[in-house]
Amino acid sequence: MENVKRYNKLNEYLKDKFGERTLKICVDGGFTCPNRDGTISKNGCIFCSERGSGDHICSDRSITAQVEQYFKSYRSERANKFIVYFQNFTNTYDSVENLKKKYDSALINDRIVGLEIATRPDCINEDVCKLLSSYTDKYYVCVELGLQTSNETTAKFINRGYENKVFTEAVNMLKRHGIDVVVHIMIGLPGENLQDLNNTINFVNTHEIDGIKIHNVYVVKNTVLADLYKKGLYKPMEFEEYLNSLVYTITHLHPNIIIHRISGDAPKDLLIAPEWNTHKKWVLNGLDKALREKNLTQGIYYL
Repeated sequence: MENVKRYNKLNEYLKDKFGERTLKICVDGGFTCPNRDGTISKNGCIFCSERGSGDHICSDRSITAQVEQYFKSYRSERANKFIVYFQNFTNTYDSVENLKKKYDSALINDRIVGLEIATRPDCINEDVCKLLSSYTDKYYVCVELGLQTSNETTAKFINRGYENKVFTEAVNMLKRHGIDVVVHIMIGLPGENLQDLNNTINFVNTHEIDGIKIHNVYVVKNTVLADLYKKGLYKPMEFEEYLNSLVYTITHLHPNIIIHRISGDAPKDLLIAPEWNTHKKWVLNGLDKALREKNLTQGIYYL
């Protein structure tokens, strides 16, 4: 049995932090996005579905009802500690007063030990940071920021809606308030190659990042990317190519960053391509095998 720690896995990090298995409760906070409501754009990012990034959890129930439902389900029996995760769309895109009401309405059980917020860097400001930091006395607080790529040309093409300097400012602001930051990057964006991936990894490494979510680009229905795919203007990565890119990412990443995710989970009813995206264990097992056979570890090529 191999004892070598190949990379920093989220489940192990949470177990060390909280002393036991800790799971996430994904909730739909009823938010929208400035990249969809017309503030920045009405089209969203080219890969984003109509239901946002939390395709699996969209709900018409209140936030409190969603959490209560979770604790009534069998899933709540799998652990004693939980982190409430506001996942889809932009979960700091509201007034501070409304944000506090929404966050508070989820923190209704003594078994909840953390609050995790997915958002955009351009929706982080001092008032939001002060609100989030107000929870840190009682809860672990973590903010996820979607970067996707450090290539500004690609960022414009995918309609990200902000420049890299906005990401840097958001990270610095959150860290000043003692809040953990998790960054999202995407492998296989249109027109990108290994050099672009290398540049994105280096960009991430220059920031005080606590965790990372690595996503492969998949094509789902009713998106601009789906139109490009149908016209033959975009082709998703093959499985082996993604696996090689994933190994490259992890071996060049800062050795202290926690790996929260190594592939994206597309909803099966919306997925167009690639087909291998439905086989998450292929990625998990393939990564473990590749790292083991080549005796590689996270950050081994970090500079």
